[in-house]
Formats: sequence, C-alpha cells, structure tokens
Amino acid sequence: MFVLVAVIGLYYVKWSPYYLKSFVAADKHSIGASILNDNPGDPVNAALSYAKVYFLAIWKAAVLGVILGSLLQVLIPRDWLLRMFGGSGFSSALRGGLFALPGMMCTCCAAPVVAGMRRQQVSVGAALAFWIANPVLNPATLVFMGFVLGWGFVVLRLVAGVVLVLGVALIAQRISRPEQMPESALVAVVDASTPDQKKFLVRWARSLWQLFWNTIPVYILAVLLMGAARVWLFPHVDGAMSNGLLWLLPMAIVGMLFMIPTAAEIPIVQTMLSLGMGMAPAVALLMTLPSVSLPSLLMLRKDFDGKVLVVVALLTVLVGVVSGLVGALLL
Repeated sequence: MFVLVAVIGLYYVKWSPYYLKSFVAADKHSIGASILNDNPGDPVNAALSYAKVYFLAIWKAAVLGVILGSLLQVLIPRDWLLRMFGGSGFSSALRGGLFALPGMMCTCCAAPVVAGMRRQQVSVGAALAFWIANPVLNPATLVFMGFVLGWGFVVLRLVAGVVLVLGVALIAQRISRPEQMPESALVAVVDASTPDQKKFLVRWARSLWQLFWNTIPVYILAVLLMGAARVWLFPHVDGAMSNGLLWLLPMAIVGMLFMIPTAAEIPIVQTMLSLGMGMAPAVALLMTLPSVSLPSLLMLRKDFDGKVLVVVALLTVLVGVVSGLVGALLL
C-alpha cells in the first residue's frame, strides 16, 4: 500500500511534470523566469507575494510529503527500516541517498518524510542523506541544468552533491548521540509495540496529525519570514558581484537559509549570471539554494539534535564556497 501511494503520488506530482518539462528545457534552454524577479519594495509585500508564488508551486509535493511521512510510520515495519537505514556506517548513508533519487523533492517537502523516518529510529546519517539527496541529486534537476546552464555545471553539481550528501551524513552521524531517541519518536515506539490493537485509520490519523502539527505551522511562518527578508538577502545584481569572498561567502549563506521550489535555482542562477554576477557566487547559490533552508531546518528541530542541524548548515555553506571557487576556475 505504501509503495502504491508513493508511486501514484510521485508520478502525478513529480515524474510526469518533470518528463514534460525536460523537453521544454531542451528546446528553449530555459525552464521559466526566476522566482525572485518581482523586486518587492517592502518586507510585507515581499513576504506575501513570495509565499503565494512559492506555495502554489510546492503545495502538491508538500501534501504528498506529509502523507508519505505519516504512512511510513504505520505501514512499513520498523525492523525493515532498521535493517536498511538503521546503521551508523557508510552503507546505511549510501542507501539513504539512493532511495532519495526517485523522490525529487525540495528540501521542505522532503522534511516530513525525514521526520517520519527519524520517528521510526532510522539513523541520523541515513535520514540526512535521504533528506539532502532529494533536492541536490535530483535527476530531473540535473537534466534541466544541463540543457539550460551547460553540462559542466551538472558535473560540478553532481560531484559536489555526492560529497555534500555523504559528508554531511557521516560527520553528523559521528557527532550525534545515537543512544538518545528523538523525543518525537516516543509515540511511534508505543504504537509500533502494539500494532494489532489499533485500527489502521486511527493510527494513521494520529501519526498524520502529529507530523502535520510539528512541521507545517512553523514551516508557513518561516516561509513568510524568509520571504520578507529577501528584500535584504538578495540585493540588486550587477557586475560588482565578483568572484571574491566578499560576495561568495554571503551568497553561500543566503542560499543555505532561503527556500525555493524544486529546480528553481536554475532560472535564478541563469538570470543572475546574465545580470553580471560572478561565476563563484552564482555556483555557490546553485549548490546551497536547494540543499537546505531555514524553514526545513526548523521543521526538523524535534527530530535531530540542534548541534546536528547547525553542522548540516555549516557544511552546506562550506561546500557552497568550495564549489564556487572551483566553478570560477573551471566553468
């Protein structure tokens, strides 16, 4: 039942639309205008206008993410999940990254699924690999990127993405405290210990409500906050945005904090390059914009140690900076 829901949902929300969009990218070398093109004048208008565009773009995937994250807790046996993703080593993180590839979700839409995984005691490394691989190693995004920006960008994104996914997973696993279960997992343990004593719909409703309440309200508030902050986060782009660290590091940090729909980093970077942004900050944005975001980090605040989430954010910025320097030399 879980596989059936996942396949139907992903086909409707992701696979079919992206298949059609790939022909648009190949024909027009574009997948649309930058989502940041409106140049808002004040924070309130910036928050409302961006939230409208953003949520219209992602709401189907967000609903699917919450459904899959809740169903995962009541339909998939915990012992199977632990055999596949419960280890603290490289193989478990690798499997987490590979299982993410069909999902093709943005970081915020994948977060409810990751929360469901953690509540079933999936290891920190495997859950993080699944989370970050969804947007960073998205096969459809890589295809769009090749047609729009060039295949050199794809190679750089793929190599840096693998380093980011596995590096974050292994380092975060090492610094985490595996003996401590996330507080939000306690209910899942009780439910799983007596699976036959409750009807499926009752258990699913409880899981769905808990997941929704712990992730979606803070998600909406954070999106509004970041939408307002883009008045200051994204200054007017001109030729002064060179390849130096003066622009590279701030753009990497901004990209890590901001949230975008799947593949929206491509038209953003395409537009900024055409306006004169240097290659280094542009590549940094290409890496950090999809990887994580402040809203998605807040959505998972109860499922990972705060120290782990801070390390994830810092490593994302580091990979963005290094990728920007490499991109300035090679692209």
